[in-house]
Amino acid sequence: MDTAREPHAGKAHTGKAHLQDRVPVRARQLVREPFTARTWRRVAYALLAVPVALAAVPVGLLGGRAAAGRWQRGLVGRFLGARPPGSSAGVLHALLALPLNLVVAAVTLYGWSIVPMNIGWPLRGGDPTTSWGGPTFAGAWAFHAVLGGLGFLLLMPWVGRGLAALQVRLATALLARP
Repeated sequence: MDTAREPHAGKAHTGKAHLQDRVPVRARQLVREPFTARTWRRVAYALLAVPVALAAVPVGLLGGRAAAGRWQRGLVGRFLGARPPGSSAGVLHALLALPLNLVVAAVTLYGWSIVPMNIGWPLRGGDPTTSWGGPTFAGAWAFHAVLGGLGFLLLMPWVGRGLAALQVRLATALLARP
């Protein structure tokens, strides 16, 4: 066994060494998460869930229950990766999930809009003497760009992940009903 290539070969794997190995992985994941397809599929679901639900309710009530269920299951499957079993409960899901979907859409739109709004703070024309990070222009821009722009860029994927988990649980519970 070549111990020069394997840093932990022949040693007991201590908790501290294990933590030190995981910190760079977690940091890398934190920085990469805003740029993954999975994050943007969750954003797309958050924005599409409300209009699809609003379209599914009248279609389902006018006799297209199977179509409404397919729309709901297809949206959850395509964007969130969950595969709820088939049922005709699409109208029920559309109605009961609508309040959650409205909250998720509002949080998603607001949270992601903060990123470019704060990175482009000078374009908004704020007064740096009264802005956070002021009184200098550079200080105000740096404060907004780092905390508001980059901070929310790193935070929003995790907020979206939590909200999407709630949506998946609700969809799985409601769309699996007979």
